[in-house]
Amino acid sequence: MTDRLLPLLHLCDSLFPTGAFAHSDGLEWATDGALVASAADLGAWMDASLSQLLARADGPVVWLAWHAYSGRDWRSLSAVNAESFALRPSAVGRQATRAMGVRLVRTWQQLYGPHGFDEMLAAIDVERTITLPAAFGVVCASIGVDARASVEAFIYTRLASIASAAMRLIAIGQHEAHRALAMRLRTVGPVIDAIAVHPVVSSFAPAQDLAAMSHQYVHSRLFKS
Repeated sequence: MTDRLLPLLHLCDSLFPTGAFAHSDGLEWATDGALVASAADLGAWMDASLSQLLARADGPVVWLAWHAYSGRDWRSLSAVNAESFALRPSAVGRQATRAMGVRLVRTWQQLYGPHGFDEMLAAIDVERTITLPAAFGVVCASIGVDARASVEAFIYTRLASIASAAMRLIAIGQHEAHRALAMRLRTVGPVIDAIAVHPVVSSFAPAQDLAAMSHQYVHSRLFKS
């Protein structure tokens, strides 16, 4: 168990160098416009992220990428990568997920030299196609973490990233931010159950998509997106 748990903890640590700390996924614009200004607002933003983005788009991508890598099905992996990339309506969002995905795969290869990566890199143009959720699924599969735990871990990292960004953007304390995070983590189980039964990638989050596309208009910015 340790040979899987420790690498997974390393992967989920905010210190892991994917560059995720530099992105707020539209939250900075929302806080600049006072749409997210309190712990309750933060909870609502997390709820929307979980139900609309993570449950319907990124979570299924992690699941499908995990199965594609485990089966060495590079055609399916390329397809889910392409779909994950195309479903992001903002150019900055597409650029961010690809940059973080490529960095994750390349860093993981350098640190752990996982079995199967050379074959994958020979079959797929990772620099062009890999997105963050697909890369996460691939990495988890390469160390023997099961599909369900892989999606759970990814959802945790994304919700935790929202909490971290919020603590830098609004007047909210650590306790409030982590309480909001803990409350959402309690609801992740049914989300994973639904993904396992019907892992179809879709996306409908217009408010957050508009926030991401409007980030460039924030006068003074802490984040890239």
